Amino acid sequence: MKREEWSVERGEWSAERAVWSAEREVGSAERAVSSAEREEWSALRASHSALHTSRAAPRAPCSTDLVAVGGDLNAPRLLRAYRAGVFPWYDEGMPVCWWSPDPRAVFELDGMHVARRLQRTIRSGKFRCTINQAFGQVIRGCADRIEGTWITPDMIEAYERLHRLGVAHSVEVWNSVGQVCNLSNQEQLAGGLYGVAIGGLFAGESMFTRRRDASKVALAFLMDHLRRRRFELFDIQMLTDHTQRLGAVEIQRTEYLRRLQSALLVNTTFTD
Repeated sequence: MKREEWSVERGEWSAERAVWSAEREVGSAERAVSSAEREEWSALRASHSALHTSRAAPRAPCSTDLVAVGGDLNAPRLLRAYRAGVFPWYDEGMPVCWWSPDPRAVFELDGMHVARRLQRTIRSGKFRCTINQAFGQVIRGCADRIEGTWITPDMIEAYERLHRLGVAHSVEVWNSVGQVCNLSNQEQLAGGLYGVAIGGLFAGESMFTRRRDASKVALAFLMDHLRRRRFELFDIQMLTDHTQRLGAVEIQRTEYLRRLQSALLVNTTFTD
């Protein structure tokens, strides 16, 4: 299979090296996919239209975005994947599909568009934000969608495992009225988001809302937190109409991989 080559800081890496070799980087359980298989799986992925937000689907993935099929979601494999610019994305009943989109969607850390109404909502004290207080509720809130979800039970189990390892994190947005500290009362959770932090990379996975603006408040809180913690790269994988309105942009995969390598060297953590 002919692989695309990308130029990075120290010359050119092939897709096999920069994204990863299925056997050498992630393990022999995965395998690289042929051009025909890429077309087939990408078409199936597009037909299912898994959503990253509750409001808009990302663009249909291209065949070159899919880099491997198979394997499982064990923690070492997931961490190697994120470090290589790859993430899992598939539907129930499908094998694990591993993706490296080109272009790649990111939020620049000073690039979120905060409308005046949202600014007023944040200042009003209507919501209160916390970190890592209810990861399980947040990921299940992200999975609870009428239109279906790519956050399968295996995904939930895998990312809860990463959370226990201190790698996956959540931002919770609580209603400020009532006993918001009572974590057993799930109805008090108004929205939130979760993602994976490695070095100066934060890879946003999904967000949800149960009250108007709650997910936007979570995102604004996260952006401020990432700036204060000296993160360099906020990856959101694929652009949607919703995230684009909030200020997300697309960059070429070559640029993303270059910035990823720099971010991974940053000596910071998501929490103390």
